[in-house]
Amino acid sequence: MNLREKIQHVITRFKQLNGDPHYVALGMAIGVFISVTPTIPFHTVIALALAFILRGSKAAAAIGVWFSNPITIPLFYKGSYDVGISILGNSAPFGTEYESILELLKLGADVTIAMITGGIILGILPGIAAYFTTRRIFIKLRLQKKS
Repeated sequence: MNLREKIQHVITRFKQLNGDPHYVALGMAIGVFISVTPTIPFHTVIALALAFILRGSKAAAAIGVWFSNPITIPLFYKGSYDVGISILGNSAPFGTEYESILELLKLGADVTIAMITGGIILGILPGIAAYFTTRRIFIKLRLQKKS
């Protein structure tokens, strides 16, 4: 499958998600929120657990974590670091070559805690935007199905 076919496949799967608009939107918001945090390789597991606890769509949460990808991860990690360090007031060495939370742990607790704190803060706005965007899309999709 080429990239265009993969994107079309994801869109088709997205449209086929079951549940009311709030349920699907909550799952998507959780997935997008988690995708911004520096918790690779645990994104999907964390998103599914939160979707279960908060009663959101687990399938939508799994799709939402795809917001994090090889292009966005370095930006999310650097942003998480910068925000976390500015809030917590400490500084430590950082490089964008770290690809997982396990590698970040090697830098020490200060960097790891700063990045998780920054990631949580940076994830709030995209998570909220994902909720309202997904909810609106699914309200329209459900209305189209009824007509």
